[in-house]
Amino acid sequence: MGQPNQTSSVTPLRAMSRAVSFAAFGSLLLSQVAFAQSASQQPASSGSAASQDNRTTYNAASTANESDDGAIPAANGTTENVDDASQRPAIPDSQAGNDITGSILDEDIRRLNTREAPVDEMPRRRAAESASTAETPGIPLGTFVLRPSVTQSINTETTKDGDTRQRRAFLETDAAATLTSDWGRHQLSVTSEGAWQRNISGEGEEQPSFKINGDLRLDLPQETVAHLTAGYNFYREDTDDPDAVANATQQSDVQEFSAGASVERDFGILRGTTALALTRSIYSDATLASGATVALSDRNQMTGTLRGRVGYELSPALIPFIEATIGRTLYDETRDSAGYERSGHSYGVKAGVEVDLGEKLKGEVGIGYAMADFEDNRLSSIDTATLDASLLWSPIRGTDVNLDLQTSIQPTTTAGESGYVSHALTTTVTHQLRDNLVGTMIGGVVWRDYPTDSTINDELVYTAATGLTWNINRYLDLTSTLGYELTTRKEGTDSQQWRAGVGLKLKR
Repeated sequence: MGQPNQTSSVTPLRAMSRAVSFAAFGSLLLSQVAFAQSASQQPASSGSAASQDNRTTYNAASTANESDDGAIPAANGTTENVDDASQRPAIPDSQAGNDITGSILDEDIRRLNTREAPVDEMPRRRAAESASTAETPGIPLGTFVLRPSVTQSINTETTKDGDTRQRRAFLETDAAATLTSDWGRHQLSVTSEGAWQRNISGEGEEQPSFKINGDLRLDLPQETVAHLTAGYNFYREDTDDPDAVANATQQSDVQEFSAGASVERDFGILRGTTALALTRSIYSDATLASGATVALSDRNQMTGTLRGRVGYELSPALIPFIEATIGRTLYDETRDSAGYERSGHSYGVKAGVEVDLGEKLKGEVGIGYAMADFEDNRLSSIDTATLDASLLWSPIRGTDVNLDLQTSIQPTTTAGESGYVSHALTTTVTHQLRDNLVGTMIGGVVWRDYPTDSTINDELVYTAATGLTWNINRYLDLTSTLGYELTTRKEGTDSQQWRAGVGLKLKR
């Protein structure tokens, strides 16, 4: 008989041997891949394993402590045994700082005030920060940081009053400083600035000035903040001031002392503020061209003002408010040199809204009514509608527009006159031309509105100024200014003033 036909070219034995070979090769390949993956995950796995071992040991110790009669209370309210606590493995630092819940908050989180920048180290640069906006490191004084600056400039000034023209060139030294506390709670800030002038040619009155103000903020419980303020202001009265002495070569030196206190409290959606302010004004004698002096002590006075405000929070960005003020003015002398009793009362009320849209727009606007009366019946009362605004607007990055509008009653010591209403509008535009170059433009107008029965005509004062500040480095700036002022009167001559200067500012 013939042999049977084969239906496959591979015998069963050969097929089995080939299958075993393919399986061995595949197992070897998979083992190499698995080894590479385990090698890359080994550090993380070892850390997790160590952490798991620690937790396991800790849980085991805790379980043993629960059945131990010698257990003592732990700090977190559980119990632990003294011997077991000493043998418990230490928790790694990384776990203690991140994995443990209920840990003590970082000190910077609990602070109500941000820390002052370290000395000789610039703050971390932000996106909008530049050489012109970066803050100097300052000088440490205990828990305070002092940031002083001194500007030395040379200036020229031309004054024209009718047909009379005066020119002068003078040196001016401007000094300023801020002192800020670096406390975890509460804050004390002190600001000061002063100017000293010396004529080097021509004629004209020098205008020295100095002022310093302090503000102590107290962060009290129950959403309450209190402020205690004090200040001193010294300046020489301007020749164009309505109360200036005519034909005086040196006007009166004025000293103002101020003190105040305020309390702000949040009552949910309501916000209340109460403030008291005291001001003491002292006037020195004026000097005439002949060398004689004019005593102005009859202008010395004390003024106190009590203010209250209530606001309703529609949203954090919009808070309507109403405000009322009452004031009392007492002169040292019952009657002035002309025989008038200048002491009196003042009243005011207004309604407005506070706006806070972050960096784009913030400030407040209010309209109201104000009145001042005097003890002397021969002096008529002054009353007026008021429009006040203080807004800071930033239309684009690097540009700030500051709008300030104020209406106030200004008493006078001119014989037979009560005073006038001052409407003052000032706009300041600051633009960052380059990273280290800032331009400033200032424009303003003041309307001195006298009562209809007054013998003095209304006056308008226009001001315009521009300046450039070049930041040579964070400690030195080059400054330049150019300004113009025009005073117009319905009757009488107008007066004009031009001023230009260039200087160097050293800051720390």
